[in-house]
Amino acid sequence: MSYVASTRRKGSAPYTFLWLIVFIVGCFGSSVGLFAQATASSGASFDFNEKGIAFHTADSSTHVIMRFRMQNWMVYTTMPSSEADPVDLSAGKIELAVRRLRVRFGGSLLDPRLTFNLQLSFSRNDIDWSSTQFPNIIRDAMIYWNFSSRLQAGFGQTKLPGNRQRVISSGDIEFADRSIVNSAFTTDRDFGFQAFWRPLHGSQIINLRAAITDGDGRNQPAIAGGGLAYTARAEYLPLGAFTDGGDYVEGDLEREPSPKLSMGVTAQHNENMTRSRGTLGNALYEQRSADLVYADAVFKYSGFSLYGEYAQRTSKNPITTSGTNMRAVFAGRGYLLQASYVFPSMISVAGRYGVTEADKALAGLPEYERVENMAANIGYYANGHRVKCNLELGALRTTDLATSNVTRELYTRFNVEFGI
Repeated sequence: MSYVASTRRKGSAPYTFLWLIVFIVGCFGSSVGLFAQATASSGASFDFNEKGIAFHTADSSTHVIMRFRMQNWMVYTTMPSSEADPVDLSAGKIELAVRRLRVRFGGSLLDPRLTFNLQLSFSRNDIDWSSTQFPNIIRDAMIYWNFSSRLQAGFGQTKLPGNRQRVISSGDIEFADRSIVNSAFTTDRDFGFQAFWRPLHGSQIINLRAAITDGDGRNQPAIAGGGLAYTARAEYLPLGAFTDGGDYVEGDLEREPSPKLSMGVTAQHNENMTRSRGTLGNALYEQRSADLVYADAVFKYSGFSLYGEYAQRTSKNPITTSGTNMRAVFAGRGYLLQASYVFPSMISVAGRYGVTEADKALAGLPEYERVENMAANIGYYANGHRVKCNLELGALRTTDLATSNVTRELYTRFNVEFGI
């Protein structure tokens, strides 16, 4: 059935999704109105500050903070060409899109120790419509119990404790998007149990995180024979805490008055996974198990920031088949180096070099290649990461490891973000 025909049918998915958005906005608008009426008699409060739109009950047992953000970009990419041929700047493709459009709620309910995080997404890239034909709007739906400021447990769907750049909000990164290393190896989001513990704090800090989750990504149906994913992460901050949690915000916007360093290691075992990159990627023809190791570090001082990471995924038998068709777990390795400087005027300059390389076990598949990305970025923070714009110039160099043929692409990306 064509898309045009399906949109005209009563109860079709596009109309259902539209009515869902209208319902959410309507309910929120009605709630705001009722809350505003109640504040006069109950002593509850409604506030708009740097954290977002905040609602508080009179006894402070319940508070909810709402935030939104949108990311609009324009990308021009040249057609792939060999290194021996000149790049034709007149031939290429242009993408004009809302890259991200999200609404987020967080706070505590009934008891300050009982907190939650809810995030919904609405752009085409964020809802997986192209690959699933399903409006997958739920990104985070997590409930936490905070035993103390140093011990927390949670249940629901959110980001796994994987590589630092993925755990950092996409609204707090320096470039318009994350690196090719993140795309190939990230643990992304999953549903299950998570825990956080800080056994050492003060002039030196140790953070420990662990998760036991479904292993197949966000909002997945029950899968027969599927296993679980086990993820653990340890971090060491030898020079104490970053200003305002700056170890999970890219760029030194706070201009750290003294050097700060955080080093982290993540390990994951994903049992009987169904997708080529664990929680992401194409569906495999058979279930496979894989192990992933990530190491990363970030250093900041006086406007300068340096970030690096290394990733490796292994699988004993990565290739799956269906007749003559083959799909594989993306086994291989990658590394990233990224540096930036933020001037007192809040203008920033940044550079990035990332590499991914497939394992020899993938020989004969299209994924058996080495990809290099080099990029430079200039940006301006009008209101920190909440309101900013940037221009990125980059190049992709792809080597077919079977034939040694090399192709390259050039791109430029203009990006604007606006939110609270």
